[in-house]
Amino acid sequence: MPKAKFESIYKDLKQKIESGEYPYQDLLPSENTMVNIYSSSRNTIRRAVLELAEQGYVQSLHGKGVRVIYQPIDQADFTLGGIESFKESAERNHRKTSTKVIQFTEITADARVSANTGFAPGSELYYIQRVRYLEDKALILDINMFLKSLVPGLTKDIAEKSIYEYIENEVGMAIVTSKRKMTVERATEIDEKYLELNDYNCLAVISGQTFNSDGIMFEFTQSRHRPDYFCFQDTATRKR
Repeated sequence: MPKAKFESIYKDLKQKIESGEYPYQDLLPSENTMVNIYSSSRNTIRRAVLELAEQGYVQSLHGKGVRVIYQPIDQADFTLGGIESFKESAERNHRKTSTKVIQFTEITADARVSANTGFAPGSELYYIQRVRYLEDKALILDINMFLKSLVPGLTKDIAEKSIYEYIENEVGMAIVTSKRKMTVERATEIDEKYLELNDYNCLAVISGQTFNSDGIMFEFTQSRHRPDYFCFQDTATRKR
């Protein structure tokens, strides 16, 4: 099944749901209708719908169709269930964004870095700190480490745009799996220096390891978020 075809259908359906063309609680067009709309096979349509279901956009109803369960919220919504870049999440929420790289360097993982991230000792890494602005407010501090051997040629300019776009479109590596945990931590001096914290002294912190299609970890990221502005949403399905 051509990946590009599946992704284009998924993205088109996702955009129509987010824009309200397919509103909350309505049914998507029937499978037969979507086969005709997209000039595609049933399997490709089903894969796109399955991806939407896994991301919490729709729910399949036996004998009835596929119901939209996505609801937009006022806060920027960073979904824990999927792997989404800051740029993609901001576009989904129709938000004005920008990124400022405050540190871009190369390091070798020592025992402490290895224990904290999961990279093997001696790994050559890009180390990046980025401030994320939403509607001109400094709200997120991202601390990223990328394995140089799998993400070659990374630059500060790329980091100010989208590293995931570079990885997928230029490097040609598939981003497949992410393991994440969420904690609440006290703000550090660097948080206070770069983020607009107002009166908050704690942050929502998302730490994650990301793996490619060979199961090799190529990224460790810690995203430090001002707590009042973000809602972290997960979608789960009960196994029977």
